Amino acid sequence: MILANTGYNPDVLSCLANLSNDEVFTPPSLANAILDLLPESIWSDPSATFLDPVCKSGVFLREIARRLDNGLAQKIPDRQKRINHICSKQLYGIAITDLTSLLSRRSVYCSKTANGTYSVCDTFGNDNGNIYYERMQHTWQNGKCVFCGASQEVYDREEDLESYAYNFIHTDTPEKIFKMKFDVIIGNPPYQLNDGGGTGSSAKPIYNLFIEQAKKLNPRYLSMIIPARWYSGGKGLDDFRSEMLKDKRIRKLIDYADSRDCFPGVDIAGGVCYFLWDRDNNGICEVETIRKTAAIKSQRHLDEFETFVRDNVAVNIIHRVKEKCDSYLDGVVSSRMPFGLASNIRPDKSGELDLITSVGKGKISIDKITTGKELIDKWKVLLSKASNDHGGQPDKDGKRRIFSRVEVIPPGTVCTESYLTVGGYSSEDEAKNMAIYLQTKFCRFLVSTILLTQNITKGKFIFVPNLDMHKSWTDEQLYEWFELSAREIQFIEQTIRAFNLAGTN
Repeated sequence: MILANTGYNPDVLSCLANLSNDEVFTPPSLANAILDLLPESIWSDPSATFLDPVCKSGVFLREIARRLDNGLAQKIPDRQKRINHICSKQLYGIAITDLTSLLSRRSVYCSKTANGTYSVCDTFGNDNGNIYYERMQHTWQNGKCVFCGASQEVYDREEDLESYAYNFIHTDTPEKIFKMKFDVIIGNPPYQLNDGGGTGSSAKPIYNLFIEQAKKLNPRYLSMIIPARWYSGGKGLDDFRSEMLKDKRIRKLIDYADSRDCFPGVDIAGGVCYFLWDRDNNGICEVETIRKTAAIKSQRHLDEFETFVRDNVAVNIIHRVKEKCDSYLDGVVSSRMPFGLASNIRPDKSGELDLITSVGKGKISIDKITTGKELIDKWKVLLSKASNDHGGQPDKDGKRRIFSRVEVIPPGTVCTESYLTVGGYSSEDEAKNMAIYLQTKFCRFLVSTILLTQNITKGKFIFVPNLDMHKSWTDEQLYEWFELSAREIQFIEQTIRAFNLAGTN
């Protein structure tokens, strides 16, 4: 609200319980940190217009109103006229639900209706003011929404249940909602929706849709806070990632490796980030990566690699690796389902091959193997496909382990898709050396640079050098071979925790 504080006035918006990990309320302190990315001059511009297309608590519009109230004091000295001007001519919002529309109006206008008795703005002739909400339905085609990809089975609901058909992205003409242009589009969009894939609970990212829609409106500035998973993964995010990384209008990127350092108590796999997109200024991006209370800043081109590496120190280490190597483990690690066996396959009591599953060991017939037959008679390293780290997040000390299971398996042994295999060796010693190599902090660190979720794939090994496995490698040998500096070694040691080398056979 715009009214001045008197005495102790705890901010209720800092106390709201989140709707879910996918629809997270923005604390006022975080909203202000994001607003700090905008140029200071905009707060004294009476013609500047602001849109939050994903209003939940109304915190962004409220904090923008505070800043404009101060910045326009000289240009519009009469406070009531200033408040009327700000609310009716500068602030606009699109709520994500009917409930959040009421909450947003309460935050901005001090009344759940814009023209209510207690509204701070006395110019509106309707309940909504400039905070819009219209209940919409998804547009179904072949069981999915053509706009957001939501599952018809999950979201085709009765009228009294929320449809989650968000106004801003369920239209081809977002410019017609307010029929005007905006200088700033800013907000914290919903993150994902069930798309009915897999077992029926598969989630499709949708935050990218809000950013793409906002760009269609061609604002001067665009800023949103979103999960950082887009850096290297995420269902359906390949085109979005490519577009974001090559977009030179992204001038600032604030990156939190642990979402809990940004949203207290909220665990979002891979961390979160927010950015400033500046339409009229192309150039190098200022990246700030935050871990706990430490922040590392750098000036970088986001598209240096096909995936974004969040730490500048890691970038330097990757450069050292690329100077010495041209072969990497992504060419050695198996694809999903290395032997064509789904995770729900259960061991038989008889069969020619030993089978490893997530629920135990047993036997299986060789006739059931559809891929990877060339590996059956080789020594291999078994690697669990699920990361040891919960949702890709570090532990309480800020460290990650990455791999949960690394095990040498002999010829005649296969596994389900719960695992990956690494290599195919004629000798047990080579396989043991690979297992030891995978457990080094150096190797696990290079995987961690682009592993932002719990799911490990062969693509996460694109920076891990494929070395000679006729010898056993230690971290000390690897640090020396790749000529890492003391600072780079310290960074690896501080971010990757020890792995028990027992159980490599």
